[in-house]
Amino acid sequence: MKKYQQLINGALVDSHSNQFIEVENPYTGEIMAHAPQGDEVDAQLALDAAQNAQDAWAAQPAIVRAQALKKMANVIRENRIELANILASEQAKVLPLAQIEIDFTADYFDYYAGWARIYEGEIIQSDRPKENMLLFRQPMGVVVGICPWNFPFFVMARKVAPALLTGNTIVIKPSSETPATTLEFAKHVAGLDLPAGIVNFTSGRGSTLGEKLVRSPITAMVTLTGSVEAGTRIIEGTAENITKCSLELGGKAPAIVCADADLDLAVKAVVASRVIFSGQVCNCAERLYVENSIADEFTEKLVAAMKAVTYDSPFADPAPDMSCQVSHSQLEKIEAMVDLARKEGAEVLCGGKRPDMKTGYFYAPTVLGNCKQDFDVVRNEVFGPVLPVLTFNDLDEAIALANDCEFGLTSSIYTANINKAFEAINRLKFGETYVNRENFEAMQGFHAGWRKSGIGGADGKHGLYEYLQTHVAYIQY
Repeated sequence: MKKYQQLINGALVDSHSNQFIEVENPYTGEIMAHAPQGDEVDAQLALDAAQNAQDAWAAQPAIVRAQALKKMANVIRENRIELANILASEQAKVLPLAQIEIDFTADYFDYYAGWARIYEGEIIQSDRPKENMLLFRQPMGVVVGICPWNFPFFVMARKVAPALLTGNTIVIKPSSETPATTLEFAKHVAGLDLPAGIVNFTSGRGSTLGEKLVRSPITAMVTLTGSVEAGTRIIEGTAENITKCSLELGGKAPAIVCADADLDLAVKAVVASRVIFSGQVCNCAERLYVENSIADEFTEKLVAAMKAVTYDSPFADPAPDMSCQVSHSQLEKIEAMVDLARKEGAEVLCGGKRPDMKTGYFYAPTVLGNCKQDFDVVRNEVFGPVLPVLTFNDLDEAIALANDCEFGLTSSIYTANINKAFEAINRLKFGETYVNRENFEAMQGFHAGWRKSGIGGADGKHGLYEYLQTHVAYIQY
């Protein structure tokens, strides 16, 4: 069994508490690793290290800072197989998807390293003669990054790469549910000969270590990927010091299927968007709106495709489409939401139960018919392989139903009519809309939610600027 340490001020250290968190393999039910259960003292040590390193790090040219990102990309590629195996083990992510996450993370570090000579300030026109106005973009200072359990390794890079490139230092706290891959990476980072304190990896509970990191006056910015409830706590925790927050929270992505759509393409893309990582992805298609005239035909195709979804061990060969849920509590949440949907009047068209598996927290791919807009399963995030189906008469009704939601992260529409596509894009109140394709973003885009799905965003130029603040100089000569 692996026993991990934290990386603080360039050194691998045990937690001050001398206590550990047990990391479960959700497929086998066995404890696969021990992660430090860091406390307030560990948080303060990491914050102090980041603060002490930040001025010197910011003084380096961006092209020098980019070398740290390239080193991280290289060490990931050198250890890609081991990292993917750990990731698949700690969260029951099928191995090919785990390998994609590892490789994409390395590419992500390289992508942001490439921004070193690209990001810019501005020259602003002055109202006065003999005056120049210059807008500089400067680092925030010490960033705290709090990562989720579903894509723990990639989201770590989503926070570390832009923060370090722009001259910030950072303290990362992985989810206590899935910390192993990130802490394994921290071991490799410790051997990269980076300036001590620029990147620190802590491990512990949100209620202790996390609270200290968020509430500290040292912290200049908190970036969280997590639930709405976690985002609310972050906003409360940062209020006293008016600390900047960048929050990617939950989603309840609608998928609209029009009568003129390529139905086979739509089925394939919707199913892929629903069962990726067992439905535990914020981008996932969470509710489906199908035009009345094709509802029966499309639903029949959808049910057949969901019944054909394979599930097994994350290491099975050939690889299944999905494996089990990340935890028993996640399984119970999904089960309770489907049971409530039944009571509200939904019809289970396939799935709707735990399959007969010898091990693992499995829930069968599920389609629910006869759903209504006010059902709990339609309004709240399931985060599992469950898809409620509703119908609409025209595009206006579909858009209204899609927008009738507290969340606003991703959305999708399937149509052969470009006018309908742009009508939906212009009226859907979501940070992203996918047209005739699965829900999965690009690193050069901007992944940002509306409403309760978050504040700020990540990726691309706009994600980089999240980690910078402006400083305008008025120069009279």
